[in-house]
Amino acid sequence: MSNSIKAIVIDKQDDNYTAVLSTINSDDLPNENVLIDVLYSTLNYKDGLAITGKGPVVRSFPMVPGIDLVGTVTSSDSAEFKSGDHVILNGFGVGEKHWGGLSQKAALSSDWLIPLPANLSPKQAMQIGTAGYTAMLSVIALEKQGVTPESGEILVTGANGGVGSFAIYLLSQLGYQVTAATGRMEQADYLKSLGATNVIDRNEFSNPGKPLQKERFAAAIDSVGSHTLANICASLKYGGVVTACGLAQGMDLPASVAPFILRGVSLMGIDSVMRPKADRVEAWKRLASLVNADYLDKISTEINLDQVIESAEQLMQGQIRGRVVVNCQS
Repeated sequence: MSNSIKAIVIDKQDDNYTAVLSTINSDDLPNENVLIDVLYSTLNYKDGLAITGKGPVVRSFPMVPGIDLVGTVTSSDSAEFKSGDHVILNGFGVGEKHWGGLSQKAALSSDWLIPLPANLSPKQAMQIGTAGYTAMLSVIALEKQGVTPESGEILVTGANGGVGSFAIYLLSQLGYQVTAATGRMEQADYLKSLGATNVIDRNEFSNPGKPLQKERFAAAIDSVGSHTLANICASLKYGGVVTACGLAQGMDLPASVAPFILRGVSLMGIDSVMRPKADRVEAWKRLASLVNADYLDKISTEINLDQVIESAEQLMQGQIRGRVVVNCQS
């Protein structure tokens, strides 16, 4: 039996940064306690940065990118998983510090893996991917802070992005009234098809604003940061909650303490990369119960490993909408 496998490999020699589809030996995989046949991975924005070299994502070379994967365990030294189990991986520095999912095989620590929920197919898990998982973590955080559909309007920023579009869909499925903020108003009908009640221009929030503004929203899910997040905090109703899970506008927060001490506003940070296993299992269990297969097919396209590099360039140029699922075995 051949030990050769196909994988996207990123390397850097002096100033020469390359990403190519390579044939490597499976014996070269990292020394971890679970070996997996990768069924599907995804192409996320972070993967696009890594593959194109447009961001300092990769920490060591050579590197196999891919921050998400779903696959079948082929061998395991862990009591938690056995051969034949289907498992999911999101984050933990995989694709940045550890070889990731854009490969036919992966060697990973059992501490990073969770079981694939029984009512999700492997492909559906990657149609959801880190974007849907992060959105679900944000929704759960709002729920745990007491936000209900009766609380009022929920704002979602970065609405056309992966996290934003999933957040709209999940909140809508749970009965919330959702306002979507986007820089692409021509996509308003699409956002309403996901469940948004209202669509507004992101420019309402993207510039410096007053420390306290009209109370508009019961809660918000923000993937933008900077002035947008500051203005959201200033626009929340008394006792409002905002989850911060991205920094598309910037990682600064030019805000005032006024919303927090005068309106009791809460700002919740959402980390998906190093999240404890129990939180991951809860989020994926909720996703499996909420997400409709037709919705996943509508928002995703499937490619093969040999299309990844070209698709990464298109992703960085804003030419791709929705989720990109990578079939690693075809």
